[in-house]
Amino acid sequence: MMYVSDWSSDVSPRAEAPRRQRSHGQLSFDVTSINGLTRPARIAESGPSRIRLPNVPTGELEAVIMNTGGGVACGDRFEVAANAGPDTHTVMTTPAAERVYKSDGPVATVDVSIRVEKDAVFSWLPQETILYDRARLRRSFSAEIAGSASFSMFESIVFGRAAHGERIAEGLLEDRWRIRRDGKLIYADTLRLEGPIADLLDKPSIAKGSRALATFLHVAPDAENRLEPVRELMENASCDCAASSWNGMLVLRFLAPDIGSLRRAAIDILTRFRGAPLPRVWHS
Repeated sequence: MMYVSDWSSDVSPRAEAPRRQRSHGQLSFDVTSINGLTRPARIAESGPSRIRLPNVPTGELEAVIMNTGGGVACGDRFEVAANAGPDTHTVMTTPAAERVYKSDGPVATVDVSIRVEKDAVFSWLPQETILYDRARLRRSFSAEIAGSASFSMFESIVFGRAAHGERIAEGLLEDRWRIRRDGKLIYADTLRLEGPIADLLDKPSIAKGSRALATFLHVAPDAENRLEPVRELMENASCDCAASSWNGMLVLRFLAPDIGSLRRAAIDILTRFRGAPLPRVWHS
């Protein structure tokens, strides 16, 4: 768990932001196995949240989450709930990077809840989230996993637009992960950066100047046995990365100066780790 805050005591109180109509996107998605094939069982959409199911020649059902609002602004709320039924194979992703824009006070929230049932294989592989200067985002991810299931998730975050020379002079990011297996909490991780985020990232104990970071988590009966093979995959990575495993889990961390370096490393490692290509939208 990590908490970093660096607000100066002489900062004047934030002026009250005007009230606006904000986006509230909700998405619920269930899958089931029919004659050995994974098929959608239920889809519920509201607000700017949509899901599309491209016809791809793989053994897993590919679900692409879309935000028709074109990004996340101050005070927006998004909720995603997915249930992977027994013996299903599903990957959820996004069509492009998600952008979190400048806020004049209100915090945007994203809440994701996943349930993975017996012998199911589920992968959560969205593309990167880009934080603009003065963005304020609070995000939570929770998963309930059956002991015989396989669950993978990858999340990457970019701080500022490198092409614009942007630094996050001020902002808020809170990223909270809680993973349970057979009802027992097995993984808890909270990253909180508040205040002059770019200055915080420059500290050696935090990111030593990196502007892109990512975490890959894999929970499966054989997860710990894959530590040494995945370390071999990381030997020639285009960014800093490391791996560890314990209690039926495998965790990879990535740090890079820019998203290009991080994406190259992630695509190569995750593709070989999965033994299958990443969703097609990652390469479009």
